[in-house]
Amino acid sequence: MRRSKIFVSWVRTAGLRTTLAYSVHRFRRDLGFPKSATVSVKPHSATHPLLARLGHSSDMDVLHQIFLHEEYACLRDIPSPTFILDLGANVGYSSAYFLSCFPTASVFAIEPDPSNFEILRRNLAPYGDRAKICLAAVWSSNTKLRLSQNFGDKREWATQVIPAARDEKASIDGFDVPTLLDLVNAQHVDLLKIDIEAGEREIFNSRSLSWIERVRNICIELHGNECRNAFMNAITNYEYDIETSGELTICRNLQPRPGSNSSLQNS
Repeated sequence: MRRSKIFVSWVRTAGLRTTLAYSVHRFRRDLGFPKSATVSVKPHSATHPLLARLGHSSDMDVLHQIFLHEEYACLRDIPSPTFILDLGANVGYSSAYFLSCFPTASVFAIEPDPSNFEILRRNLAPYGDRAKICLAAVWSSNTKLRLSQNFGDKREWATQVIPAARDEKASIDGFDVPTLLDLVNAQHVDLLKIDIEAGEREIFNSRSLSWIERVRNICIELHGNECRNAFMNAITNYEYDIETSGELTICRNLQPRPGSNSSLQNS
């Protein structure tokens, strides 16, 4: 009964053809057949088809969260966003969701993992100039970092960036938020989405947080109490409406508290 419900929910979200292809893939995988590479998926709420890796990839799980459970549906009522910054864009499903929901918005998608980034590039290409992408990580400063696969279930959606030790190669560009905004000449952010696998602790413990004044709405997945404390402390001098939706913490209508001098205290 449970499997039949899951099958029906997938058909409603991605269509019968995609659901059958994924079911065959799972069946072949469970029997030990060689892994298939990718499948093209067209969720009903996405403007364009999306590429997903199969095998033991996390892509289908991310697709399930975003397009079946619609974990970002709570953001649909943001009035006419024009610029969205997607930090930790993975393979581009969240960016594709936002671009589909908000046809007048542009998205700047940041992803540090080269293998994820290649799928992201292909997934967002149909959106043309509305989607800008960058192979990099967000950090508290402009520096070099390295990838780590030791977080969570160690699949693609759990990739972290960390500072490299002296004997380790640092090959990932890390940029702070102001630098990322300068790359696309963005003066403000209507929606800042953050899912960076505990990297938010580094971002919001930074001494320089005056860029928060340029953000109107934040949607963030917080990974543990340290990350939550860092984030909440960073927005102490702001007024906002807060809510939670699943694993997401959402701060709407962010603005400096009167008399808080937030730009001075966060600089």
